[in-house]
Amino acid sequence: MQTFTIGGDLTVNRLGFGAMRITGNGVWGEPKDPEECRKVLRRAVELGVNFIDTADAYGPDVSERLIAEALHPYPAGLVIATKGGLTRSGPNAWAPVGRPEYLKQCLEMSLRRLRVERIDLYQLHRLDPKVPAEETLGALNEFKQAGKVRHIGLSEVSVDEVKHARSVVPVVSVQNMYNLGSRKHEDVLNYCEEQKLGFVPWFPVAAGKLARPGGPLDETAKRHSVSVAQLALAWLLHRSPVLIPIPGTSSVQHLEENVAAASIRLDESEWTAIENSARR
Repeated sequence: MQTFTIGGDLTVNRLGFGAMRITGNGVWGEPKDPEECRKVLRRAVELGVNFIDTADAYGPDVSERLIAEALHPYPAGLVIATKGGLTRSGPNAWAPVGRPEYLKQCLEMSLRRLRVERIDLYQLHRLDPKVPAEETLGALNEFKQAGKVRHIGLSEVSVDEVKHARSVVPVVSVQNMYNLGSRKHEDVLNYCEEQKLGFVPWFPVAAGKLARPGGPLDETAKRHSVSVAQLALAWLLHRSPVLIPIPGTSSVQHLEENVAAASIRLDESEWTAIENSARR
């Protein structure tokens, strides 16, 4: 599996696992089958996944707790990234809070739930328009200086916002929505590639109209005896060496299918055809 080194010292396989789906409907409450979710996490590690992305808002609290229950004590080389800065009032309800005192609370609780003394990659879930960015980012810098955070990442940001953040605090990664069918953050990806920052695309398998029966993805997937979802993941791995897709699932079978996407090989003409279809 191809690798990327986050922050210069955390080398991870480039197909990670997103732990948002090991919660209830609307990313709220307990999953229907907690033991199956723990099996998914353990199987992911067995398959070579060594980058798991979560957040305190997933559940809330549920995803981080299940990760610790399934995997602690953690195997050497496993990188667990989490996020803080969103509050939850119910299913599918999200609101940013970037006050330093709130983020400190988020961090301390994540450390406790994950049973670690330091978060490898701590990401600001969203910038809060009601709080000056310097205050929010300054808090993250304090966490890093205190040794409670190893590296800092951002989520759902523009190029200008990344540049501004990097003037305040060291930033090693960006997590934005990005997939074959939704590429509004192409400029952010290009910037990350230029600066050698990790780009963690969430919602990575969506392909929109490109995935329709008889469409370019469907035809290529059938030719290689893979699914359209697997091909969409393989495209991300091909698209840029800084991309670290994090498909999520609560099913072991689906997990195994996702991980198999890392072994898909197309010739350059096939990749070009997919790319041209996407640009149209």
